[in-house]
Amino acid sequence: MADKLRVAITPEAILPDEPRRVALLLDARWDFVHLRHPGASRRDMLNLIESIPQRYHSRLRLHGHFDLAAEFNLGGLHLNGRCPEPPAYYSGSLSKTCHSLAEVADARGMDYVTLSPVFDSVSKHGYRGVFDAAAIELPAGVRVLALGGVTPENVGRLDRFAGYAVLGSAGWTLSVEDMARQISLFR
Repeated sequence: MADKLRVAITPEAILPDEPRRVALLLDARWDFVHLRHPGASRRDMLNLIESIPQRYHSRLRLHGHFDLAAEFNLGGLHLNGRCPEPPAYYSGSLSKTCHSLAEVADARGMDYVTLSPVFDSVSKHGYRGVFDAAAIELPAGVRVLALGGVTPENVGRLDRFAGYAVLGSAGWTLSVEDMARQISLFR
């Protein structure tokens, strides 16, 4: 799985030690960290980004407050239900949340998309997997990352995907040391 794209998505609330955790992930060779934080104010996001060392900024993607991407030269924007369109002036890297194969097929031009839920969600109780990872026929020309219930135990079943994204199984609620052990299990 070393050639697969690996993305970690932050939880809803900004964590006090989140910059350290973001650095941990990126130092462990994860490709991107998505700063999700749907309830965060622009000021909260600005403070968070400023507290993450600049050398990591090109590997951060925003799920909201898209204007900050240009201000900090971030790695891109992730389109989602809350923020489905990029700003008119934006010409950088884009990714997108998808929940159906039809949405994936319509997502041409994205650097990648996440498709969920592939497995039963780790972080959203009752959010059941709806795609058969072994038999799924993904549209050509779109890099699709599996999202939803991806764990170290099932990551080997994602051969048809360009990679995977994780939220709950990244270990955000663990100590930093235990999170380091958790993310090292993804290979």
